[in-house]
Amino acid sequence: MRERERGERERERERERERERERERERERERERERERERERERERQTDRQTDRQTDRQTDRQTDRQTDRQTDRESERERERERERERERGEKERDI
Repeated sequence: MRERERGERERERERERERERERERERERERERERERERERERERQTDRQTDRQTDRQTDRQTDRQTDRQTDRESERERERERERERERGEKERDI
């Protein structure tokens, strides 16, 4: 009888050890899932940073083009004013 009880206790201890191993495997699977979620979040952050940089570059190019157009317009106006001054000087010289 004692032998049978000892066998039962041993089998119960073995079942408990197996349950503990299974719990540990589950904890490891959960840790791996969390690592994968973190890797996914990092990929998303990286994508966001790339998108931000691309948007910044596009904005910079657009701003540069606008600035260039504005500068070109200002330069053209200045050249027009200079031509007008030259024309007026020419008229004054003819009048004299």
